[in-house]
Amino acid sequence: MGMVVVISLPLILFCFLLGFGCYFLGRAKGRQDIRTNAQVFGVPAPPPGSRLAHPPPPPEPLFKPDNSANV
Repeated sequence: MGMVVVISLPLILFCFLLGFGCYFLGRAKGRQDIRTNAQVFGVPAPPPGSRLAHPPPPPEPLFKPDNSANV
């Protein structure tokens, strides 16, 4: 029983330290990324050479007629 605690406790502590380290390093990198590369929200530009006209609208969906037409 003592061997399990001796092996498990350092492994658990190492996993916690590794988790906190990854969290804080990722948070710092994310904040640095936001400062240097601002996100632009909007409609993406079409690729060069693409058609400028709008594509045809999708066909109307087919609906099953309800029973009110039979009355």
